[in-house]
Amino acid sequence: MAGRQLLLRLLTTTTRATRATSQLRSNLLVRQSHRALSSTARGIPTDDEQATGLERRTLQALKQGKDPYSILKPKEYAGTKEDPHIVPCIGTKRLVGCLCEEDNTAIVWFWLHEGDAQRCPSCGSHYKLIHHELPH
Repeated sequence: MAGRQLLLRLLTTTTRATRATSQLRSNLLVRQSHRALSSTARGIPTDDEQATGLERRTLQALKQGKDPYSILKPKEYAGTKEDPHIVPCIGTKRLVGCLCEEDNTAIVWFWLHEGDAQRCPSCGSHYKLIHHELPH
């Protein structure tokens, strides 16, 4: 009988100790997570706040309405002499490929030189070379 009482006493003390340690752990976790959230009062940082280097410069330029690395889709042009397709270049000439018709499989290649707008030899669309400064 004494052995049974000793065993019951051991079981109750171990369950109490287990409960106390689990409660202590949960309290610590709550305090740590609360402390972590309170240090960043604003919450999760945005892309602008955590961007660095080239990504940060690109995001800042896009906010100002600039496209320094030609990320955005180019503007549509009519291709006429008054509204030619604009081709950016860092030199004085550039090789241009014109897909004259939508379902055409051959690309017409020609050299485009700085100055007035030039025509595609096949379809007659006009292209103009514009000097483009590199962003870096």
